[in-house]
Amino acid sequence: MDIAYIPSPSRGVLYLGPIPLRGYAFCIIIGVFVAVWLGNKRWVARGGRAGTVADIAVWAVPFGLVGGRLYHVITDYELYFSPGRNWVDAFKVWEGGLGIWGAIALGALGAWIGARRRGVAMPAYADAVAPGIAFAQAIGRWGNWFNQELYGRETHLPWALHITSSEGGRVPGYYHPTFLYESLWCVGVGFLVIWADRRFKLGHGRAFALYVAAYCVGRGWIEYMRVDDAHHILGLRLNDWTALIVFLLAVTYLIVSARMRPGREPVVEAGAAEGAEGAEAVEAKGDAPEGDKPEGKDEAKPEDGAAKPEQSEKAEPEDTAGTAPKVDMAKDTAEAKKG
Repeated sequence: MDIAYIPSPSRGVLYLGPIPLRGYAFCIIIGVFVAVWLGNKRWVARGGRAGTVADIAVWAVPFGLVGGRLYHVITDYELYFSPGRNWVDAFKVWEGGLGIWGAIALGALGAWIGARRRGVAMPAYADAVAPGIAFAQAIGRWGNWFNQELYGRETHLPWALHITSSEGGRVPGYYHPTFLYESLWCVGVGFLVIWADRRFKLGHGRAFALYVAAYCVGRGWIEYMRVDDAHHILGLRLNDWTALIVFLLAVTYLIVSARMRPGREPVVEAGAAEGAEGAEAVEAKGDAPEGDKPEGKDEAKPEDGAAKPEQSEKAEPEDTAGTAPKVDMAKDTAEAKKG
């Protein structure tokens, strides 16, 4: 009996002459652009300068890629350093294998360096880019679809993922599309952070902490469904333990930060607010009509035929009160001769 299913691509790479175009890499690149674009819009809305998010991302993205790869290689070292394996494969990022935990941790370090160089507070920057990171993860997860990886237990649901490759120990069949579950969850997390940020005016890193906590909740149950090889501790996959610990840390930060530093940062980037106000003032001055100009700025022009201020003063009679009377010297001299 035929069932509905999600087909897997026949291959995850196309060749433009000798140049390979890999679906996994394209998903990562598109996700980065979306995160920077949305982060820039949110940063400017908070009073920051346009371009600051991209400048800091120049540091954060390379650090994040290195961190994500390091986490994957360390936690799955047997894929690269066990007998019969080639350790050079550890550098082949395009074949998949980026751990989000390492990507966020080392990416945050790179963002901190970039923020320090730019003179920007790291918590405010993290709040601005938080939903964009979630959307970037949602897009990046489709790279796993191109590589036919990160699927769950076998299922016959209408949205089952049809795995056709038998490389790397895969068994062709129909499985839970856990990559799709996580992609949809990340989209929900992104919209949750945007809503909560507008509703509660989150600041001082709390929007980023909400993103981390919400993602960990979804990653926990999705990770539990996966069937790929992983290290287990007390019956749970390593990533489940990581999600639990990071979730508790994020919630703790949310509570403590809200009590110690309520509200938002009044200024997220020094000089940005003053520059914006100055530009608005110049624009308003240039657009103001003649009748709306402030009083005292322009001298009033006298109408035709009106006396000038100096002429008006001469025409007015002098005030003789309190002054000595004038003496007619010629008259007084004549009267003296007669006498």
